Amino acid sequence: MYKFRRRAFTLVELILVVSMVIILAVIGTSSSNKAKNKAISKEAISNLKLIAAAERIYKMESDTGVYTACSCNSTATCNNVTTGCNQLLKLNLNPTNWSYTVTLAAGAATATATNASIGTYYLCSGNFDLEPKLGSCPP
Repeated sequence: MYKFRRRAFTLVELILVVSMVIILAVIGTSSSNKAKNKAISKEAISNLKLIAAAERIYKMESDTGVYTACSCNSTATCNNVTTGCNQLLKLNLNPTNWSYTVTLAAGAATATATNASIGTYYLCSGNFDLEPKLGSCPP
């Protein structure tokens, strides 16, 4: 008498559900990338402030009263006794996301943090108290 029919999903319904899932995944991925880049940028800003503080201490404690140039591009370079920022400034920088350098010109120091996908943050000795900025030294 009664025939029970089993109803299955149609192809259109399946395509619609799959496309919605893909759209949500794309939105989630892009927002997580933005959050990751923001966190990585905060790491650079924090480390540049540490470098600035360490440079001030180095200048006060050194016999010559000048800043020092250093680099931190890989673990070996960071910990190098004569050129590494970790050794010269007594820091513990992690160069996984950023390459750090301090250059000297006319007695002034410029600290930079460079990441290929984000850019370069700068902090200059004339303005060590300011927030590091992308693209150039803070005014």
